[in-house]
Amino acid sequence: MSEDARLDLGRRGRLGMVEAVWGEHKSVEQIAAVMLEMRRAGELALVTRVSAEKAAAVERQLADPIGAPGAEDEPVHHPLARCLTWPAPPPADPALGRVAVLGGGSSDLTVASEARLALACHGVASDLVLDVGVAGLHRLLGQLEGLRQARVLIACAGMEGALPTVLAGLLPQPVIGVPVAVGYGVSAGGQAALMGMLASCAPGLTVVNIDNGYGAAMAALRILQLGRAG
Repeated sequence: MSEDARLDLGRRGRLGMVEAVWGEHKSVEQIAAVMLEMRRAGELALVTRVSAEKAAAVERQLADPIGAPGAEDEPVHHPLARCLTWPAPPPADPALGRVAVLGGGSSDLTVASEARLALACHGVASDLVLDVGVAGLHRLLGQLEGLRQARVLIACAGMEGALPTVLAGLLPQPVIGVPVAVGYGVSAGGQAALMGMLASCAPGLTVVNIDNGYGAAMAALRILQLGRAG
């Protein structure tokens, strides 16, 4: 393990969540070392922003490193979410309820998938509701009855980022907006969506940073855990 890496192995005990590791700017060797230490500590390893090529290299490096047989003891690459987990996420805990993860269009799928995987790593079931952007508002309106069954809504949207505002004006659950870096010109890599969500007139809308599906999932998890504790 690298001397400059100090894993937060007590995060589950303090906060009810596992530590996530940012993988985009880490080497294959660094990711493998972190995942191995977390696995040996009995903790689930979640590494975000991992390309398919890097994930394959990590998987080769970690092939049966602790002598444990079976596919459940190998790292799992989730290509849509661009993440690695080790071991696979646990079964969903019905007591936590379900989260609906929405995307304005298919271009939001990667961020939505990261949010869903992060939830799954904590035993939270989720449903994906895609292609319900406000450019075709009837598509969203047709999903409202089903969405009422979710305890928390995570809405991923690029362009002007209007989807979370519309949801927060129609449904009573907590709504977490995730601006996505999708759109032409002045969309500015998600900046327009971020500013639109922050300037929303829908009361109580929560907003995380651009493309931060993991952060949205952890905000939802805190809400769900509070409900279970009550």
